[in-house]
Order: sequence, then C-alpha cells, then structure tokens
Amino acid sequence: MTDSTTDPVARAAEILKGHRESIDRLDAILVYTLGERFKHTQAVGLLKATHDLPPSDPTREAAQIARLEELAKEADLDPEFAKAFLNFIIDEVIRHHKKHQE
Repeated sequence: MTDSTTDPVARAAEILKGHRESIDRLDAILVYTLGERFKHTQAVGLLKATHDLPPSDPTREAAQIARLEELAKEADLDPEFAKAFLNFIIDEVIRHHKKHQE
C-alpha cells in the first residue's frame, strides 16, 4: 500500500492542494481589500462632487503609481504588472467620480 509519504504523485497532489487553498484565501483577501478601497474612493468621489473638485488628480495618481512600483519591487512583483493593475483601478475610480458629478 502506498500513501502520500511514499507516493510522489500523491505528495505532489497534496502540495498542489495546499497551494490552491492559499491562492483561494489570497483571492478572498484581494476581493475584500478592493471592496474596502472602493468604499473610500466612493467617499472621495462624493466629497469631490460636493465641493466641485475635479474627478482626477494626475499629480496624486503619478505619485501613487511610483509608490506602487517601488512596493512591487520590494515584493518581488513585476512593477509593470503592478502599474497596469493600479492604472486599471484608477481608471475605475475616476469613472465612479465622474458619475458622482453628473
């Protein structure tokens, strides 16, 4: 009889299962973190609309992108991916801000 301690395929399947469980937990963290982030950006959008401020702030956006690129390097994540991800989020936030101003 073979078990996962002696069968390399069974051991690989256990390791794979562990990685997938971690990925699932991290995906949940990402979704809830993005949800929390968007709660704050929605509040910013309402504040901007109330005070007739522009929906985008290119200076802040550029600073945030530079900051995220540095964080990505520290985290051993491709900075170009991090930049594209943040640009996607920023575009979505600006779209929401514009909606608030209409």
